[in-house]
Amino acid sequence: MHKKVLIVTYYWPPAGGPGVQRWLKFVKYLPSYGIEPIVYIPENPNYPILDESLLTEIPDTITTVKHPIKEPYKKARLFSKSHSKTISKGIIHMPKNQSLVEKLLLFIRGNFFIPDARKNWVKPSVTFLSDYLIAHDIDAIITTGPPHSLHLIGLQLRQDLGLRWIADFRDPWTTIGYHKKLKLTSLAKSKHKVLESKVLQAADTIIVTSNTTKTEFKAITNKPITVITNGYDVEQIPEVTLDRTFTLSHIGSLLSERNPEVLWRVLSDLVVEHTTFKNDFKLKLIGAVSIEVLNAIEKHKLSTFLSHTPYVSHNEALKLQREAQVLLLVEINSEETKCIIPGKLFEYMAAERPIIGIGPKGSDIAQILATTNTGRYFNYSDYISLKATILEYYEAFKSSKLETHPIGLQQYSRKALTKKLAKAILQ
Repeated sequence: MHKKVLIVTYYWPPAGGPGVQRWLKFVKYLPSYGIEPIVYIPENPNYPILDESLLTEIPDTITTVKHPIKEPYKKARLFSKSHSKTISKGIIHMPKNQSLVEKLLLFIRGNFFIPDARKNWVKPSVTFLSDYLIAHDIDAIITTGPPHSLHLIGLQLRQDLGLRWIADFRDPWTTIGYHKKLKLTSLAKSKHKVLESKVLQAADTIIVTSNTTKTEFKAITNKPITVITNGYDVEQIPEVTLDRTFTLSHIGSLLSERNPEVLWRVLSDLVVEHTTFKNDFKLKLIGAVSIEVLNAIEKHKLSTFLSHTPYVSHNEALKLQREAQVLLLVEINSEETKCIIPGKLFEYMAAERPIIGIGPKGSDIAQILATTNTGRYFNYSDYISLKATILEYYEAFKSSKLETHPIGLQQYSRKALTKKLAKAILQ
């Protein structure tokens, strides 16, 4: 007999972007391990990115339960449609480039919507789910954030009904990079800390996506913490042909604070110093790119080599990953973000193209790239070694020998990760 588990998530197809993939894939494989997932989502969400193709990936056997939500971002459009849309996507301009309207919207978002803009879904969801959970004999609840307000749904239901509750943190809460951009008052910061602590101490089990986050949370709670990273699925991707040019491709959002000046310097110098490199090189950016990044590329005279596509479907993204000569993974240069392991890392590894990672020292990404033999990792100050590696990759490309030989990727397959999740649910 299957155990019934209710999964509370905000992001679900037709939402696009990385936040959807994790639980869409878990739901696909959980029945194989004796668990029946029921997915609870908002009826009328305000998704910043849509990917209709993901609807075909929802298993026919899955029950989806919906309840209305009040979305403040819709009201924010009355002030500024463009600013509300970019903020909801997570695109926040550097302070010097922020308009008065953007500053105001950030202040309101940070101080009046704690922990986030979906806080008004908590109370009606608790009321609705209290009856549903009892009527349908649910064995456990799982909440996944961000948005971390969804954990407050789990917190209240755990207190009211005593059901087993698992809190899944796809990203950290108070230490995530954009937290400081929200112009939080000291009172708002304190409220976040209190709510974070309440969730971590009340959940029966906590799931995180990196060892660094596990270490951080262990200082707050004694509850069991399991690391389950994101991963890759065995997708039905058509045969692809590698790009004929020496393409460095970044697939996913490239926001203001992820602006790798060291990379632009290296590429600019290689274009000047090597005529053949100049003739062969192309920079592909797929996804939302901030104006600060585009300006930096122009400043380094790389705009003529740039191909920018704002957004593609997930299937197209997987195809582009396999076509690239080299894949770029850029993280914020901050101690606070070394725990962030983006989902695309694992899809990059499965694409079996060399990966160049750039980010802070001590990042969990560096260890994963090294142990799987899928790429190399650099800090923002590693000009000499980054330049040497790109040149080495380019020379291998010229002799048709640019390839990777991954080790131990199976542990990051969605099916293997779901087995680990099932164990956490059933324990």
